[in-house]
Amino acid sequence: MSYQPKFTITSRLLTLVQDIAVLRERIAGATIEVPWIPALQKDTRARNTHSSTAIEGNPLTLEQVRAVEEGRTLTAVPDRARREVVNYFAALRHIEKRAGKKSITHEDVLRLHRIIAGRVMDQGDAGRYRTIRVRVGPYSPPPPELVSGLMFELLEWWNRDSGSLTPVLSSAIVHYQFEAIHPFADGNGRTGRALALWELYRRGFDTHHIFSVDEYYWEGRPRYYAALQAVRQQGEDLTSWLEYTAEGLLITLERAWQRIQRLSARSKGKKLVLRPKQEQLLRMLREKRSLSPKEIWDGVGVSRQGAMDLLRPLMEAGLVKRVGTRKSGRYVLA
Repeated sequence: MSYQPKFTITSRLLTLVQDIAVLRERIAGATIEVPWIPALQKDTRARNTHSSTAIEGNPLTLEQVRAVEEGRTLTAVPDRARREVVNYFAALRHIEKRAGKKSITHEDVLRLHRIIAGRVMDQGDAGRYRTIRVRVGPYSPPPPELVSGLMFELLEWWNRDSGSLTPVLSSAIVHYQFEAIHPFADGNGRTGRALALWELYRRGFDTHHIFSVDEYYWEGRPRYYAALQAVRQQGEDLTSWLEYTAEGLLITLERAWQRIQRLSARSKGKKLVLRPKQEQLLRMLREKRSLSPKEIWDGVGVSRQGAMDLLRPLMEAGLVKRVGTRKSGRYVLA
């Protein structure tokens, strides 16, 4: 039997969903001209990583998280804290690359957990459902012998029935039910939030990956935990949780819109509509961090001159810069 979430579409929830749809449409219209998209993606990835790990007690600041991502040396940073951040960046890139995945399987969940929790587990094994009982504050998740079956029911609902709902709701339902099952001995919070993001990505809600939803949860962490607990106190009725997460998503979109406006103003009116090969080049730079000229023309499949024709407008718009000399330099995101 598939999992069946219980909730009511209240007037407040309906209003929040409608406001989200309007603002998302405005943002989607703005991304037609996208000189600032890579900068916003980089910023969003850092914010989500900082927030999701900080919720679980990671001490690194947002600027330290950015430094870890850029490979800068940090002093007096615990190795475990750094590893948690590195792992979460890897997890975000993992789900970004699989944003179009139609069906989420047990192995997808286990693989994501292995990435997030590798070498930072206090108990249990990364990438394996728990075999022990756990406790989360006042809450006692289901015993280990029920975990696999409950995850099967959740994944069945996610893959078969969730498409009938807006991703605003389906992502929140996946988030809550995963945390309620608490299928791993450790690392459930980070994995659950990553799965909720994955649902937004795979449903095309955050096509450009520029919404840092976890920032909302981190800034009001006591309220986040209270909202999860309230569902249990209300007999697993998700209504209040859906209102809470929808409010957070609306605030997240409002912040993204403000960042878009700031970045657009900073570009001094220069507009750039990316060509497909320029989008491919920017994806390569996000994944590899730096590329030589030869790596660019081989990777994109153009001549040397063709590569420069792609690079020149990107550099003029401030998206890409060259590090080093013209002869031996490499290209990186600005």
